[in-house]
Amino acid sequence: MARSALQEKIYVTIFGTHTPAGKTFDIALIVIILASITVLMLGSVSSIGSSWGKAFFWMEWCFTLIFTVEYALRLYSSPKPAAYARSFYGMVDLLAILPTYLVFLFPAAHYLMVIRLLRVMRIFRVLKLMRYLQDSNLLLRSLLQSSRKIMIFFTTVAVLVTVFGSLMFVIEGPENGFTSIPYSIYWAIVTLTTVGYGDIVPQSDLGKALASFTMLMGYSIIAVPTGIISAEIGHQTQLHRTLVKCMNCSRSGHETDAMFCKHCGSQLADPEHRVVPSADS
Repeated sequence: MARSALQEKIYVTIFGTHTPAGKTFDIALIVIILASITVLMLGSVSSIGSSWGKAFFWMEWCFTLIFTVEYALRLYSSPKPAAYARSFYGMVDLLAILPTYLVFLFPAAHYLMVIRLLRVMRIFRVLKLMRYLQDSNLLLRSLLQSSRKIMIFFTTVAVLVTVFGSLMFVIEGPENGFTSIPYSIYWAIVTLTTVGYGDIVPQSDLGKALASFTMLMGYSIIAVPTGIISAEIGHQTQLHRTLVKCMNCSRSGHETDAMFCKHCGSQLADPEHRVVPSADS
């Protein structure tokens, strides 16, 4: 289906940052996002909200209408609207406008609008820090690729805290603050993650021994997800480098921001026009 000149012009302005109009649009959008977050935060302060509540209400609706128009224009101008709607930024853009409309049904949904802060990530595109944007995509891909291992790790930890919490409930009992198994599991989570609020503490020697073992267990397993993600990041980095190939000698392994081939010295493709996997692919 042929795209109109208006769609192309809107697409270049909204999705691109290589034109003055595109840069101006992104900067203005970021200012509006920060302004909406400021209004939301100030409105949550009772002393300020009581005085400026009505003004904040209309300002929030103005922000929502702006974000709604922007989202509609992105869908209209995108070559693949469905792909954009399912992408990370597409869903963030949708979530940025839904809470205001949900206020009619669920007033508490108003505070979900903090998610707009995620859209400030576009500042990386405005500043043309492509290498940092690519690194964030690499991190997201690494998390997605290692999600199964992380889920197994999470399940294992969930089993451990259930066992430790149940044992502590039996050992200490309600008289020492462990009033229920769920509350005891809460203690086990806090202890295993080495946070240690201290709102519940074991009193018996056996309870203290179990608590000590739980703390040591927490220190021993806290590095597991870090190792999983680090290994996947290394794999994704190596995969990422193989995508940057020299057109002269056809050899890969270059850094993503390299301008010249490290083997033959020929100029590589412009980093802004290289095809590299994104976090939404």
